[in-house]
Amino acid sequence: MTENRPVRRLAAPLGVLAAVVGAFALVGLVDPNEPGHYPACPLLRLTGLYCPGCGGLRGAYAVAHGEPLTALGANALAVLGYLGFLAVWLRWLLDRARGSTAGPVVPLRTAHGWLIGGAVLGFTVIRNLPFGSFLAP
Repeated sequence: MTENRPVRRLAAPLGVLAAVVGAFALVGLVDPNEPGHYPACPLLRLTGLYCPGCGGLRGAYAVAHGEPLTALGANALAVLGYLGFLAVWLRWLLDRARGSTAGPVVPLRTAHGWLIGGAVLGFTVIRNLPFGSFLAP
């Protein structure tokens, strides 16, 4: 079986890593702080409210330039998402290195989904209120 060869088992997680590194490299080269490079957030443009993703590209730009505190200031939720992705990806890579042929496994229950959804909603509401302006990009 060719699927049990280590190179084949690691191809998918390494391919995903290459795509993510490429995306962060692109954002690192094309500054989202300069107007005209990326489209504006439609929610922000139409309502003046920050969505949960507002500042995510600026956060990715800061991560690409090794500035984690700046990234947290741009969008703390996105940085948590980047860290969550990294944890899932590392687990997937290690599982594949140990011989598994399964895809990435994220053991979430319904309660976890509600908790994550509530956190995203709370983050969105708080960053749009005066006392939560420290969460705004």
